[in-house]
Amino acid sequence: MEITLKTKVNDLLKAYPQLEEKLISLNPKYKKLKNPILRRTVAKIASLDQVAKIGGFDPIELVNILREEVGQTPIEGENSGKAEEEVDIPLWVTEEPKEIINATELLDNEKSPLSESSKILKSLKSGEVLLVKSDFFPAPLVDTFKKEGHEVFSRENNGEFFTYIRRK
Repeated sequence: MEITLKTKVNDLLKAYPQLEEKLISLNPKYKKLKNPILRRTVAKIASLDQVAKIGGFDPIELVNILREEVGQTPIEGENSGKAEEEVDIPLWVTEEPKEIINATELLDNEKSPLSESSKILKSLKSGEVLLVKSDFFPAPLVDTFKKEGHEVFSRENNGEFFTYIRRK
């Protein structure tokens, strides 16, 4: 299997189980890959592009580290860079969220933040906001809810991520 930006974590670790320890050695946040709930849920939808963002890596850099580990030649591409451009905070983000969950604690308790967030969002009315706090950028969660048509805004403050999801 060729490792690319679109490679799903679950597929990667099935093909190259030894890369689990390599990933964990790159960033302590990747220890969550040992969580069985995360492996059965998020790992099936999270791409290496998304995982790189969670760990603060440039996606091409992470893919090339993993490719090197299994003897594949590096891919070339324009580095996306780690610095985020300034983005205006949407007005709806400044309102009090209807619900708040902590994704880090959920994972520590072997629960899926994506699943828990989905349940809560379904109970909210259109326009109400869910705040997801975490110690990582929840890329799969963000991408999933954007694809479902919800408004999503995430920002980092001193290593803590605040991800706001406004129900459509």
